[in-house]
Amino acid sequence: MTRTSTCIYQFLVLNWYIFINYYIPQQGKDIQKSTIFQNGGQWKYLTFLNLFLQAIFHGVACLEDTLKRMKGKKDIKFVTAFRDLLFTTLAFPVCIFVFLSFWIVFFYDRELIYPKQLDDIFPSWMNHAMHSTILPFTLVEIILRPHCYPVRKKGLAVLAAASLVYTSRILWIYLRTGTWAYPMLAKLSAVGLAALFSFSYIVSVSIYLLGEKLNHWKWG
Repeated sequence: MTRTSTCIYQFLVLNWYIFINYYIPQQGKDIQKSTIFQNGGQWKYLTFLNLFLQAIFHGVACLEDTLKRMKGKKDIKFVTAFRDLLFTTLAFPVCIFVFLSFWIVFFYDRELIYPKQLDDIFPSWMNHAMHSTILPFTLVEIILRPHCYPVRKKGLAVLAAASLVYTSRILWIYLRTGTWAYPMLAKLSAVGLAALFSFSYIVSVSIYLLGEKLNHWKWG
């Protein structure tokens, strides 16, 4: 892609994520529909946090592309470094994790993660907007340009901190309200929960390393 095409692409993807992040809360304004956002709101779901994260990343990427055209590479090193750190440590791992975990559990038993009654709230296209289209957008980003990965220890530390914060929030919501964000968590014992959270982090680390390998494979 030329620099202009890349800038236009980032702008379009940014607007797509802005639209999705705007549309979802509108569904919660109906009293009957808003029950899914009780006890923690929409931000207890990793799906919605990921959509917001992707909007932030593409906003930064769009800004970086625009500034690069105006000022050149040397004057925007901080913005480029922040864009790369955001993508490599959070945007890519979280996106792939959401895609894989959702569809694996969904096809095993959708009631554990996305009960059928949600089809009356979120149309089919919205489900795919939240859980399917996120994958090609992320893969295109890897193909589109190289990303400078941080020192592995630093990158994994950022990912570990984000995982700890989200896990803590899930547990805090349960202790405060007595309800789990995801139905499947209610079926697990304390040992099962610890195993699930640990396994989820291991998967996230594996995805981080995969992104590192893909970036090296594509860009050397």
